[in-house]
Amino acid sequence: MYSNRPFLDVFARSGLYRLAPAAAPAVLREDSSSGAAFPYSERHLRCVWTDPAYRPAVLPAAGGQTVSIENPGRWNLEAGPDFLDAVLRVEPGARRLCGDVEIHIRPCDWTAHAHANDPRYARLVAHVTYFPGAPVADLPAGTIEIPLRDSLKTCRAFSFETIDLTAYPYGQQSDRPPCGLALRQTPVDAWETILEAAGEERLRRKAERLAAVMREKNPAQTFYEETLCGLGYKHNRGPFRALAERLPVDTLARLAGPRVGDAYALLSGVAGLIPAKAAPAWDDETRQFIRGLWDFWWKHREGLEPVTMSRRDWTLANLRPPNHPLRRLMAAAVLFRGPANLPGLLESLDPQADTRWMDRVMRGLQDAGLESFWAHRQGLSGARLGEPMALIGAGRAAALLTNVVLPWLVACGKIRRLDAAAIRDLPAEDDNRLVRHTAHALFGHDHNPALYRSGLRQQGLLQIFHDFCLNARSGCQSCAFSQLLDGGTRG
Repeated sequence: MYSNRPFLDVFARSGLYRLAPAAAPAVLREDSSSGAAFPYSERHLRCVWTDPAYRPAVLPAAGGQTVSIENPGRWNLEAGPDFLDAVLRVEPGARRLCGDVEIHIRPCDWTAHAHANDPRYARLVAHVTYFPGAPVADLPAGTIEIPLRDSLKTCRAFSFETIDLTAYPYGQQSDRPPCGLALRQTPVDAWETILEAAGEERLRRKAERLAAVMREKNPAQTFYEETLCGLGYKHNRGPFRALAERLPVDTLARLAGPRVGDAYALLSGVAGLIPAKAAPAWDDETRQFIRGLWDFWWKHREGLEPVTMSRRDWTLANLRPPNHPLRRLMAAAVLFRGPANLPGLLESLDPQADTRWMDRVMRGLQDAGLESFWAHRQGLSGARLGEPMALIGAGRAAALLTNVVLPWLVACGKIRRLDAAAIRDLPAEDDNRLVRHTAHALFGHDHNPALYRSGLRQQGLLQIFHDFCLNARSGCQSCAFSQLLDGGTRG
């Protein structure tokens, strides 16, 4: 049944999470195994459609038409089209269309989902897909077909990774959600298995997504982009990924060699973040440090000007000082050009034989840059710290291990099997509101956080949130996760 889902031999228990009761499959992530790979969900596409920050101003449509969106419509939380009462302007002819919009990954999904005979789709004016494809024969008359892929690929700053799915409408949780009620009747070992299986499924999907990316980019560049994105935290994930694309890892190696300082100057220069002039509050060490960056950056500034970013591309206000991009970029320079660089460490690992490999990666991440200027600084104008402060803390190191290193090793084939005990030992990331939201729904507001104080269970809570909480269109009463719990009780 699951033979077309990669990496099940590594994340064996992820299949248990997918074995939901008959009512649940429509809620689970739609199968992307047929045709070209698309490692995201329809919800990502809905976010793109509704948000002009992601959606190009003008979209090409079938038949050589172009479409401008005057109003993307209301996000529908009930059954039927994804958006209601949209207003579109179509050229040539300046036609104005008012009606509903349906979002799919592929054109053929319209037929596969049997929408043609559903009267709720009678007012459809646009069928929006990620992939282009053959015209759909049974769309309502006058419906225009809008593929997004090529338009999004021309937007250099766009990345699906930057989309915060939780920032968009979803059904509000009731006071007594059905999943929480069902959990109270579920044996502990059963819900623990479901939670950890959900965690393995999330990791499997991450590996699947990276494998799809590596069909277009080489493994080294893919790892570099994912790592820099992870260093960006939620506020600067997009700019960090854009930087990794503008200054590829091969270019960084060619221009900087093994010199961490030169690599940092290149990263900071292309990022557009090297200060143009000294501030009065700087001490001599800081002035010398910035001067050294300019000494190297001047040599390459002109050649890299076409890809250089601006300070406006970054979120710099209201950041905790340790999270400032200038500090994180030092970690990136050390991780990719330092003598104990992360790719070299991963190349030396044998995860199948070394049961301590995760510990080695965690140490490598947390030790990165402890001898650098930034290990003793939280800002350019602040006083020098007496004791070094890690550039990558334990929680962020755990996030990089879980979300980047582990799935990348699986996607590359360096991990072909994973011991259940080892994956249970994944270190916990810093807590976040999505984990807390799902934990409160399942366990109640007075639960013990020790129930999910492991990286794998945190991943499980996140997967449940994205598969169920975000997709229950009519709120918790329509959510099928309680049925999955019932199935775990019976099984």
